[in-house]
Amino acid sequence: MSRLRMTCSMVAAGGRRKAGIIAMTVGFCAAFSARGAVAECGIVDPLPGFGSSYAEGWGIDQRNTRYQPRSTIDSGNVARLSLKWAYGLASTTPRSYPLVTEDTIFVGDGGRGLVALERETGCERWVYKHEGLISSTILQGWIGERRILIFNDRNDGMFAIDANDGEFVWRATVEDEPAPWYSGSPLLLGDTVILPVSSQEVGYAVNPFYGCCTTSGGMAAFDINTGAKLWYIPTIEAVAQPTERHWLFVQEYGPSGAPVWAAPSYDAKRGLIFFGTGQNYSHPTTDTSDSIFAVDAKTGEVRWVRQFTANDAYTAACNLEALNHPNCADPTGLDVDFGAATMFVRSKSGRELVIAGQKSADAHAMDPETGEVVWTQKLGRGGIIGGVHWGMAANESLGLVYVPISDKKIVGFPSPGEPTPGLYALDIETGERRWKYSRDSRCPDLDCVFGFSAAIIASNDIVVAGNMDGILEVLAAESGKLLWSHDSWRDYPSVNNVATSGGAFDAHGAMIADDLLLVTSGYRYVGQQRGGNAFLVFQVEVDDEQ
Repeated sequence: MSRLRMTCSMVAAGGRRKAGIIAMTVGFCAAFSARGAVAECGIVDPLPGFGSSYAEGWGIDQRNTRYQPRSTIDSGNVARLSLKWAYGLASTTPRSYPLVTEDTIFVGDGGRGLVALERETGCERWVYKHEGLISSTILQGWIGERRILIFNDRNDGMFAIDANDGEFVWRATVEDEPAPWYSGSPLLLGDTVILPVSSQEVGYAVNPFYGCCTTSGGMAAFDINTGAKLWYIPTIEAVAQPTERHWLFVQEYGPSGAPVWAAPSYDAKRGLIFFGTGQNYSHPTTDTSDSIFAVDAKTGEVRWVRQFTANDAYTAACNLEALNHPNCADPTGLDVDFGAATMFVRSKSGRELVIAGQKSADAHAMDPETGEVVWTQKLGRGGIIGGVHWGMAANESLGLVYVPISDKKIVGFPSPGEPTPGLYALDIETGERRWKYSRDSRCPDLDCVFGFSAAIIASNDIVVAGNMDGILEVLAAESGKLLWSHDSWRDYPSVNNVATSGGAFDAHGAMIADDLLLVTSGYRYVGQQRGGNAFLVFQVEVDDEQ
């Protein structure tokens, strides 16, 4: 039976308020077990525990393997996973990845703030009020003896708050670019926070009166103690110059683009970070778009760059007017950039590789010293929203890397070839395909398709993947056999009494910690998928027969 405690017993009194926070929350919530029992919460103890932590960042470890070693969920007990509680988020396009400790779950609630939830019940310890879109994983670090949490607002930069009560500490932005977008999760390396930077011009370009485009992506480093910038490198060194005009008076510019959408991976032995770039926004194109960078983590010095697709120029304007929009680059590329995070992994023989998944539906392995390509495996047709969209996972003990393929089509944009969505297991050292999992979509609608766009996660002998058609699935790591699934297209009673419904699984994907599986259901942002606001926590029920 479920181990949910049927009391939301919280201990906190009184409430000190600080700017932008509710230090303690007093309210009602409903916690429910797999059998639907409901109880009301009382007053909440605002102080979270930090004796244990289940991730060093977005990629679970600094190498971005997305493998969780601290989990008891495996093929032998996964069938006993049942819903422990659900929390209703404020947005139908949630985009935060949780931080889990022994008694608290921290997760971003876009438009409302960062919430600290009691792990057992889902009741709120405190809320850091923040109106912007929290778009990243939640990191923890230290300023002296003060523990802090770090996260991104997609538009307004990187924030640090006190981990115990949510008090604001500092905010950091990249002033080197006039239109930065903070889409990728930061990476914490000691006292340095590495921050990916993309560019909002990909969206600005839909305005035909906008002179596209002048900005680039980049990577920045900040001092965790103060939020001061240590270094910044743009992905395009050349300053954009005037090129052509449209409608006689709208000046166009280039080169531009090559944004960085995802968290970098880290090679501690070489002191290098690895990250991928997106397409160019305008012509002329550069040799740094659709590329993998290796950069010195201390200095920002570029060690090597490996480009995989040249002359790929695209903006969101290309999805309008059948490619005839004046801010759609001509010729137009296929938009097959590196949106997913890179991985630094080791094969069973000990060989070290940088592995990157591309929206072309290719997985590439490179030598970390030189960037030389070791293998490439084509797995689908790819396209504007994948191919590989958010992120892969690896189980190094099995010698496997798991590659999710979306292959979803966008109406009005070319997607040549037949789609082959699914989850693929490849040999880390050779790239040889070991297995593939696929199935029919549950609905024929273009907005509701089978395909893996969300990042995945692995642990023990399982792989967890959420689908665009709203089904969460757990597969056997060695065979791809389906072990467990959950249909999230339903309404859920929520612990915070918010109307709560599931939707498409996308973005950061699932998290695993101990016997818990945590995931957000709902993502309307890309491709008009089904929105939802359900933050779901599953737990392995105790086997009464043991």
